[in-house]
Amino acid sequence: MPHTKKLEELHKKKNSAHEGGGAKRIASQHKKGKLTARERLDVLLDKGSFHELDMLVRHRSNSFGLEKQKYYGDGVVTGYGRIDGRLVYVFSQDFTVFGGSLSEAHGEKICKIMDLALKNGAPVIGINDSGGARIQEGVASLGAYAEIFLRNTLASGVVPQISAVVGPCAGGAVYSPAITDFIFMVDKTSHMFVTGPNVVKTVTHENVTFDELGGASTHAQKSGVAHFNEKSEVNCLQNIRKLMGFIPQNNAEDPPEQQSGDAPDRIATQLNSFVPTSATSPYDMKEIIKTVIDDGEFMEVHEEYAGNIIIGFARFAWKPVGIIANQPMMLAGVLNINASVKAARFVRFCDAFNIPLVTFVDVPGFLPGTEQEWQGIIRHGAKLLYAYCEATVPKITLITRKAYGGAYDVMSSKHIRGDINLAWPTAEIAVMGPKGAVEIIFKKELEKSKDPEALLQQRTEEYGETFANPYIAAERGYIDDVIEPAQTRPEIISALQMLENKVDTNPKRKHGNIPL
Repeated sequence: MPHTKKLEELHKKKNSAHEGGGAKRIASQHKKGKLTARERLDVLLDKGSFHELDMLVRHRSNSFGLEKQKYYGDGVVTGYGRIDGRLVYVFSQDFTVFGGSLSEAHGEKICKIMDLALKNGAPVIGINDSGGARIQEGVASLGAYAEIFLRNTLASGVVPQISAVVGPCAGGAVYSPAITDFIFMVDKTSHMFVTGPNVVKTVTHENVTFDELGGASTHAQKSGVAHFNEKSEVNCLQNIRKLMGFIPQNNAEDPPEQQSGDAPDRIATQLNSFVPTSATSPYDMKEIIKTVIDDGEFMEVHEEYAGNIIIGFARFAWKPVGIIANQPMMLAGVLNINASVKAARFVRFCDAFNIPLVTFVDVPGFLPGTEQEWQGIIRHGAKLLYAYCEATVPKITLITRKAYGGAYDVMSSKHIRGDINLAWPTAEIAVMGPKGAVEIIFKKELEKSKDPEALLQQRTEEYGETFANPYIAAERGYIDDVIEPAQTRPEIISALQMLENKVDTNPKRKHGNIPL
């Protein structure tokens, strides 16, 4: 065979690429409880579907002894594969090679698959496990990061972008995941921060651990940077597969259907008595959501952050929707800064990718107080208002109990292009709660009264009977129908089916100026 030596050379080079940084470094990775770059792709992608690109790329640097250390692949595995038969582009950083640090060549590999994803209309999934910029390459490494950031930005709203942070992600490296649509982190092994604990100690004199500063729990609960906090890498990668089942390939396609035996006309009589008779008693909105969606399958997003609002994906009659819901179990479901920002970004993602929005409302208003005002509740609350106003996908709203003040307007009301707005008989739609309204309207009368408590109670009951119901709004057409709670599932499904061919547009513009 005349080409045997050439084939042997090819196999040798590819085998070398598969070895990454070598057996010792792979063993070290496993000892930390972490998978290798290729093992992660084996879990993420359909079996046998991965096609690697740029396996034989090596860095071009000759500074600081790098010319003596040239590994095939240069610390990142890139290519394309499939999830449930659907095309995705992937990169997986290899910590066994230069600590997964990003060089010019490393960055070029990532940019290549991002360009292909944009041209072919398919999602990008990045698995991040890197020590950051390759310091020996200096500005070339920084330039490579910026090239990635540019592509993240240009691809935003065109193809879904998912980031899995399964190791360190520090310095400038954090801004690529930050621009993507969803960030998954792994408890105890993932870290994200702009400056590490040592720098923090030097500058601010704070003693903080890696986990406290930028671990998965920190970003899932405190900063809101992480949308998902996973127990293990395998759980992380499996849940990315699950998420992909709710979202389309690109902004020109509809999300994928998934068959269910759950009858569209199923009623849930338990909902007729679900809302407590006391206006101040809490209840779990998640129970309502799980009762009415297909098979009770709800993939919650940002579960550990701003618990007073719920966001996530579900299906009605096989078709994915994005759900936004106030949670009376937490701060009475009030809107505050974190809840507003959390929900606004989710609404914009769903709108960008043709995913209908179903909103469950029980909101007493915006959270009062100096802390909220000084930190900009006006500006941040406006983000949610802006997102709903701008969204052109089908929008269905159900008011289960309270819808007070400006928060009524914000939560996908008819006035901001809600398509179908429903209410339960327990709904209360008013400028504010009965007691607060009475204290303002009848202030002088109460001051003069010999028994102000009795008068307050009487006037509150009168006001409640008059305004704390859905019927005045229904008389004006602000509510399309007041429905029996048991009929919620079939009513929502009927509305979604009616809106399947909805077309709505915004004025021609380069882009709006959302109050960031």
